[in-house]
Amino acid sequence: MKKEDVIKVFKDNQAMLEGHFLLTSGRHSDRYLQCALVLQDPAVVEVLAKELAAKIPNNEMDIVIGPALGGVTLAYEMARQLGTKALFAERENGVMTLRRGFKIPAEAKVLVVEDVVTTGGSVLEVIEVVKKAGGQVKGVASLVDRSNGKVEFGYPYYSLLPLEVISYEAKGCPLCAQGLPLVKPGSRMTAK
Repeated sequence: MKKEDVIKVFKDNQAMLEGHFLLTSGRHSDRYLQCALVLQDPAVVEVLAKELAAKIPNNEMDIVIGPALGGVTLAYEMARQLGTKALFAERENGVMTLRRGFKIPAEAKVLVVEDVVTTGGSVLEVIEVVKKAGGQVKGVASLVDRSNGKVEFGYPYYSLLPLEVISYEAKGCPLCAQGLPLVKPGSRMTAK
């Protein structure tokens, strides 16, 4: 798939929004990618995950893991494409952790996935969970890289749709200065 094809999938699923948005990172942006609208259709997820899995060399992963909530569906389908197990990490008392009996065996080769990466904060938290459990992070993958390749994880990073989407610190946001209403379409924070 070409970049234009992936953008078309997002637009066809009303998942590329324009306005004034509060991102999970706390930053503000004039564009928001609502991956949940793309990930709700198993046939679409299968196509996207197959394309993303094809970008990953050395297809010998033992586990695919993503952060709840955005990475859960993608982790499952990526694991299906790669023929391995799917796990997710979630916050407990504000700390990313493995729950629900999930375990990462020592030396397991792990791919960390996320739907959209902006600052990489959730991915970095999941990487720490994997390392603490004794797993070996072999790479990171996302459907969308909003940093356009600027985020560094210390591991190979693969994305299906690299985009440069401008985001602003809340303090000094020009969209706020224009008086545009702030919308939080994600799940971790609420707009003020």
